[in-house]
Formats: sequence, C-alpha cells, structure tokens
Amino acid sequence: MANLNPPVDIDDEAHVNDQQVGYAWEDYKRSWDELQEDADGSLKSIVEKQINRGKRKRHLRDTSTIQRGILRHMFIVIDLSEVMLEKDLRPSRLELTLSYTEQFIQEYFDQNPISQVGIIVTKDGIAQKLTELSGNPMDHIRALQNKKNTETEGEPSLQNALDLARSTLIYVPAHGSREILVIFGSLSTCDPDNIYNTIDQLVKDSIRVSVVGLAAEVQICTYGVVLNEVHFKELLFEIIPPPAITSAQYKSELIMMGFPTHVTRKTPTQCMCHGKSTLGGYLCPRCQSTICELPSECDLCGLTLVSSPHLARSYHHLFPVGNFVEVPWSSASSTECFSCLLTFLSIPSTRSNQQLPEISSGRYKCLECNNHFCIDCDVFIHDVLHNCPGCLSKSESSKNKLVSSSSTPSSSIQQQTNGDSSHNSKGKNAIKNRNES
Repeated sequence: MANLNPPVDIDDEAHVNDQQVGYAWEDYKRSWDELQEDADGSLKSIVEKQINRGKRKRHLRDTSTIQRGILRHMFIVIDLSEVMLEKDLRPSRLELTLSYTEQFIQEYFDQNPISQVGIIVTKDGIAQKLTELSGNPMDHIRALQNKKNTETEGEPSLQNALDLARSTLIYVPAHGSREILVIFGSLSTCDPDNIYNTIDQLVKDSIRVSVVGLAAEVQICTYGVVLNEVHFKELLFEIIPPPAITSAQYKSELIMMGFPTHVTRKTPTQCMCHGKSTLGGYLCPRCQSTICELPSECDLCGLTLVSSPHLARSYHHLFPVGNFVEVPWSSASSTECFSCLLTFLSIPSTRSNQQLPEISSGRYKCLECNNHFCIDCDVFIHDVLHNCPGCLSKSESSKNKLVSSSSTPSSSIQQQTNGDSSHNSKGKNAIKNRNES
C-alpha cells in the first residue's frame, strides 16, 4: 500500500507548524471563565469595570506638548469596487463605510475647524474627485448621500487615487499639513505603472498617507485592518487629532487670516462660494465679498476666513488635557464627582488591610488639580470639553485671591486717610477754641 502522506522537507517545517495552528475562527475561548464574582457575590462591579476600561481606552492618547499642524488638508480615498458589497461588516462594507465617513467628517471639522477635506473615489481602474478641498462639511456629506456617486464597479486603482490626491496637495501652502486617508476593501489594485514610484514621490512631497483595510494587509503599505464594526470606527477616529510635525518639516511663519462680520440685508446678494442669492452672510474684510459659511477661503481674493471660536477649538490640540489616573481604594477619599456631583461607590466593608477588592473605585484623578472625576466626566473632558473644570476653578480662585489681596492696601490707605482727616479736624477745632478764649 502506497504511503498517502507526502514526504516533508526540512524547510517546510515552519509551514507545517502554521497548518497545525489552524485559523482564528476554528478556535474558541472560554470567556465565561474570565468573569469572577466580587465579595458580595455579584457580577455588576466586574461588568462595570470592563465597560469603564473600554471607555478609557478610546480616549487615552499621547498628551505631551508637541508641535502639531492645526491647518490640515486631507483627501479621503474610498474604495468603490465590487468587493465593497460584501456583508462581513453589517449591513455591508459600503454602507458602513459611508456612514462612518459622514461621522468622521463631522467630528473632524468639530475638532479641526480651520482644516479642509476632499473626497476621492476609485472604481473600475480609475479615480475621480467627488469633492474638492473645502472647509464646509455639509458639501462632503451631501456628496456621500447621493447614491449616484457611490455605485460600485470593477477593481480599484490605488495608484491613480494617490496620484490624483497628490496633484492637488502639492499646491497646498507649506504651513498646512498634507494628508491622505485611504479606506480600502480590496486585496488587489489595478494600476497603470509601478506604485512604488508613487509612494516615493509622496514621501518626497511630505504627504502623509493613512490606510484602513477592510479585508487584510497586503504587501503594499502598512496599515490597520478592522476586526469588527467598533474597531473600524476606532481606527478612523484615531486620525482626527492632528499628527505631530518636526521643525525641519515645516518652518514657522505668519499666516494671514481674516475675521469677517455677519450681515443681514433687505435685498438679496450673490455669494461668492456657491453663486446663489442670499439675504445674509459674512463679509470678507479685504474685498467685501459675501461668503455663506465659516471657515472658508474667499473665492475672490483667496484670504482664509475664520472666527475666533474656530481658533480656540483648534488650540486644545497644542496643549491637551493630561490623562487622568485611576484612584486606588487606598486613596479613595472623595465621596462625589467634582464635576457632576455623582456619588461614588462607598469603600467596601469587606476589605481588609492586607487585600483590597479587585473592583475599580470609579474615581479618576487629575494630576494637576488632584480632583476626582467619574468615568463619564473623564471621557467628556478629554473628548468634548478639552478643559479640566478643577484646574479652571483653581485658577479662578487664585485670581480672586489676587484681587482681594490687591484691594487690602487701598482700604488701609483709605482708613489712614480718614484718620488723618479726623485728626486734622480735631486740631482745627482746638485752635478755634483757643482763639475764642
């Protein structure tokens, strides 16, 4: 009887070991063994700890004070090939990508209000611009919601999409960052030339490319691959904070900006951005043309138009709030959240001096003001507010003390002046009585 098992070469031992490991979906984990009851026999504290750990993982990032480019110019490249109709991501790769891209654009402009975004789609071996670089998020969202613009066909072309984005980004001023975000679902690309030449040219032009893969990582580029729907959103939203830049990459220079005023007219005028008649708008301080929304760039004179709140919202990237640290039970002296006054968990009565419970105290401390916050306020401060209420109240109280201390000498001087005036009046009365006598 012939031997059915083929001979195995020594060089193929690593391949045989890989085959013995198996695929990820062929294995299972006993996740129920990871759940442990607390001292009171409840699973509530363990579940809350896992939920809080997931919340903090989403916003824990590098908070060191480094130079970042707050004037950003980004093209979003979306794969519209036939593989985007796959349903491994619910409801489908295409529908989930379009939904997350809309959310990404809204959050991107909320945290980077003086930046610009453009959209490029690639399908059937070609790439085309869906929208130009613009600071108006509604223009991009309306383009994505138009079903005619998101029809899938053929194979994508990564090289054509990168070349199309590069042809616009090379004319961006040096004080603004140049970025490309690629959402790619295919495992292949139909390119007319060597794509490595395009990659070398992107590096030469200081264009940063971030790729999010929906299937797997291939030989071209290095990028993050989504595991599920939640991980897909996390990979996208990691690109929202501006990237760090080096002094050799960008030179410091003054940027001319205009702060327009909002006016309302009785007769309609034509706006320069859309060519439509409108009764209100913003007046460019240089050419007095009408612009519909801010931030934007004047189509007539090219001046960058912003408002002071836009600059203030971009400022927090340069000086972010430091990450809060979890407070152990041994230091859990606070009874309520400093911000929302939520009552914290009381110290368990079953604890001993040798062993503290495994559950979290639910308190997170700011290292600057030493105040304790709950997990929801921790996430809200770092994701939305970008300012610590404890540090702000501390600085406000120091200002009040400074004002009160500065007012004390003036009051003492006033009292001394009143005392001198009363003494002088007594002297005058004594002289008057002496003369009468």
